[in-house]
Amino acid sequence: GWCATNEVDIVRFALKHASGASGSNVQAVLQELRTTKEPPTFIRTNKFTQGFQNIVDAYGVPKAGEVNPGLFTVITFPFLFALMFGDFGHGFLMALAAASLCFYERSLAKGNYGEIFKMFFNGRYIILLMGLFSIYTGLLYNDIFSRTTHFFKKGWDWPDKLPESGTATARLNGHTYIFGIDPTWHHAENALIFTNSYKMKMSIILGIIHMSFGIFMQIPNARHFKKPVNIWHVFVPQIIFLWSIFGYLSFTILYKWSVDWYAKDANGNSIRNSPPSLLNMLIYMFLNPGHVNPDEQLFAGQAFVQTVLLLLALVCVPWMLLAKPLILRHEHQGIPQQGYEQITTTRISTDSFDSDGLAGITETEEMHHDDFDFGEVMMNSVIHTIEFCLNAISNTASYLRLWALSLAHAQLSEVLWQMVLEVTLNVKGALAPFAIFFGFAMWFSLSVMILLVMEGLSAFLHALRLHWVEFNSKFYEGSGTKFEPFSFHSVIHGEEQ
Repeated sequence: GWCATNEVDIVRFALKHASGASGSNVQAVLQELRTTKEPPTFIRTNKFTQGFQNIVDAYGVPKAGEVNPGLFTVITFPFLFALMFGDFGHGFLMALAAASLCFYERSLAKGNYGEIFKMFFNGRYIILLMGLFSIYTGLLYNDIFSRTTHFFKKGWDWPDKLPESGTATARLNGHTYIFGIDPTWHHAENALIFTNSYKMKMSIILGIIHMSFGIFMQIPNARHFKKPVNIWHVFVPQIIFLWSIFGYLSFTILYKWSVDWYAKDANGNSIRNSPPSLLNMLIYMFLNPGHVNPDEQLFAGQAFVQTVLLLLALVCVPWMLLAKPLILRHEHQGIPQQGYEQITTTRISTDSFDSDGLAGITETEEMHHDDFDFGEVMMNSVIHTIEFCLNAISNTASYLRLWALSLAHAQLSEVLWQMVLEVTLNVKGALAPFAIFFGFAMWFSLSVMILLVMEGLSAFLHALRLHWVEFNSKFYEGSGTKFEPFSFHSVIHGEEQ
C-alpha cells in the first residue's frame, strides 16, 4: 500500500502496538519498496480549506508534485464571485448566514437536515469568504441594497437651484472620492453608461491578470517534472503572445483612464482629441497594421508600438508550434547514437509474494528507441497551439461575465427597491405603518430568494467556470489519483453497498 513519507514512523508504531495488543507471536513488518508507479496524491486540508479543495478535485485531482490550484482558489474564487455579486448589504447578509453555520457547526454537523442543507453546510467557509469579499466590492461599487453611501467628500456638486425643465449638470469641485465610485453618479442619467464602461474594462484587466498568473504556474510544474523545454518553448511564447495583444489592451485601458481628455488650454480650446474607442483600436491593429488615424491616436508612437507587438505575436505562433516537437525529436535521435537503443529495467513486483512473505517476483520492462512518435507529438503541438491562440480571444471575452452579472445584480436590486419598498414608503395616512411593514417583508423576502439565493448560485457557477476553464486550462492537467487511506470500515461498508 501507499503511505505518506512523513508518516512512516507512525505506521510502524501502529503496527507494533497492534501486534502487542493482539498477543501475536509474529511481528508485523513494514518494508519500503522502490516502484516506478505514479503515487497517488495526498493533500492535507482542514475544515476551512476542504471546501476549496473540493472545487479543484471536482475538475481533476492534481498529479503528485503538480501545482495545486486549491491554494490560490481560497482567494481568487470568492473575489471573482464578489465582482459579480458586489453589494454591501447582500454581502453582509450572506456573510452573516455563513458565520452562523460556522459558529454552530458542531451541533449542526450531528443533525440530518437533507442533502441541500448538507451542501451549503459543507461550503460554509466558502460562503463566508464570498460574503466578506462582496462587502468589499459593494463598497468599491458604492452599492448597498441599490443605495449609495457618503463616507467621504464627494467630487461633484449639484447646482443650488435645479432648473424646472432640462437637465442639471454636476460640477467638479476639485475633490476625489477616496474609495469606490463617487455617489454623485448614482443620481445621474448617464450613470449606467459610466458603470458599464468601468466594470467592462475592469473585467478585462482582472481577466488578463488571472490568466497570466495561470500561465506563470507552468514554471514550477516544468521545474518539478524536469522539463525545461516547457519553460522556454511553451511558457515564454504563450506569455508573449497574450501580453502582446491583450496585455497591450489592458495597458491602453489604464492609460486612457489616466488622461484628462477634456482638458483645455488658456484660450479654452481642447488640448487633446476626443477619447478613442479601444475596441476599434484593437480591430484596426490587425486590419490596418502600422497605421493609426490621427483623430483616434492614444499616444505618440502608437503605430510603431502596435506593429512591433503584432510581429511578436505572429512569431510566437510558429515558436509554440514547432520548437518543442523539433527539440524532442533531436534529443530522441541522439539516444541510439549513444548506445541506448534498448533499455531493460527490472523492478520488484508488489503484486505477488513468496511463501516467506517477501516480494520475490520481478518484472522486466523494455524501452525501445522507436517508442517516440514524432507525428503524435507534432499533432499534439498543433492542437495545443490552435487551442491557446483561439482561447486567448474567447477566454478574455469570457471574463466579461464579471461585468454582465454585476450589471444584472445591480439592476435587479434597484428594481426591487423602486417597485416594492419605495412605493410603500410614499404611502401617507393611517395605513402607512401597515404598508411599510408589508412592503419591507416583501422586499426582504424577494431579496433573499432572488438576489441572495438565485443570483448567488448563478455567480457561483460563473466563478466556477472561470476557474475550471479560463484558469486551470493554462497549466493544470488534474490527471492524478486521490489517496484513499485503507480502513476496514470502508471495506465492509463498500461490500454492504
